[in-house]
Amino acid sequence: MSAAGGAPEPGPEVLARAALTRVLEPGDEHGGRWLREFGAARLMGLLTGPEARCGALTGAGPERLAGYRRRAAVAQPRRDLAQAAGAGCRFVCPGSAQWPTQLDDLGDARPVGLWLRGGPDLRTWALRSVAVVGARACTPYGSHMAQTLAAGLAERGWVVVSGAAYGIDGAAHRGALAAGGATAAVLACGVDVGYPRGHAGLLGRIARQGLVLGELPPGAHPTPSRFVLRNRVIAALTRGTVVVEAALRSGSLVTARRALRLGRPTMGVPGPATSGLSAGVHELLRGGAELVTDADEIIELVGDMGELAPARRGPVLARDLLAPAAARVLEALPAGRAAKPEEISLAAGTGTDEVIGRLYELHSLGFVERQGDGWRLAPRAPGEGAQSGADRRGGR
Repeated sequence: MSAAGGAPEPGPEVLARAALTRVLEPGDEHGGRWLREFGAARLMGLLTGPEARCGALTGAGPERLAGYRRRAAVAQPRRDLAQAAGAGCRFVCPGSAQWPTQLDDLGDARPVGLWLRGGPDLRTWALRSVAVVGARACTPYGSHMAQTLAAGLAERGWVVVSGAAYGIDGAAHRGALAAGGATAAVLACGVDVGYPRGHAGLLGRIARQGLVLGELPPGAHPTPSRFVLRNRVIAALTRGTVVVEAALRSGSLVTARRALRLGRPTMGVPGPATSGLSAGVHELLRGGAELVTDADEIIELVGDMGELAPARRGPVLARDLLAPAAARVLEALPAGRAAKPEEISLAAGTGTDEVIGRLYELHSLGFVERQGDGWRLAPRAPGEGAQSGADRRGGR
């Protein structure tokens, strides 16, 4: 919404919320409570009116309240909305058609509003989205897994959401883009700010093919605390969160733990037990997160009823298809030498005539061969490499 380019004049609540993105820091629960109690327009009136009226704003000390008032006095929401529109951006807030209502689960910590760059409808995209996050200093394994998971999700029609940071975030965005899919980047700065600078090109691609969004107004720069608070938006916006690699103090674990508290499916990709960059993921898995290794397993947890991952099993060997009686005779043959039917019968616990019939059946299938009066295992069973008899009987 903006007043630029002939667009309708924004209403007082929208203007006030746009102004408040310059007044309140992301996740400010004092401000969130005041918004809930007074509404955005009245709250801005209290902050910009006579100081005596600010007594209604309880919970913040005099110095903090003075800071709010200084920022409110210089806020220029019409200028911000016009600047955003000039950069191809827009502003959405609670109550608008594009507002993703799952963000309301954050309570008083929900965003005042969101600045968006890109064409798609955020509310629609958020309904079928998954966060893929992890370490900035990731390993080649982590980068590969993030790209593979993101591409698999994108190919199945899911939106991949991440934070556009170096490492796992960037790999996830690239994986989705390479698959021709949808991806959204949640920033800890203004959506017109290319941060990190090395990802300016990637952010441009995301904006053309997907969405770039954030709580902060045009031109705002990131701070360490804003990165941490940004993670709550990623967790609440999406249907579930996947952590690919994370050290024990990784910021991506903040996203995952917030997702757990919100009741969202929270998942981790296991790594080597010796890798410090997987230690945080493993701790997350021990704490109740779900282990996943591919896009199908993620979708089973976040998707609709019946979207199940395919059953996992090893390769089917020819001996797996034998009838139980034939398999019992095959298992009774000794390794490395021939045996007569009477000896095999004793080991198999069945009659000699039954053994002889089964041996000819196994011979026709290539499992055994005749040697004089005895029978022995064939050097190569059907569909198998060279193995010992114990190997083929499942002995090791």
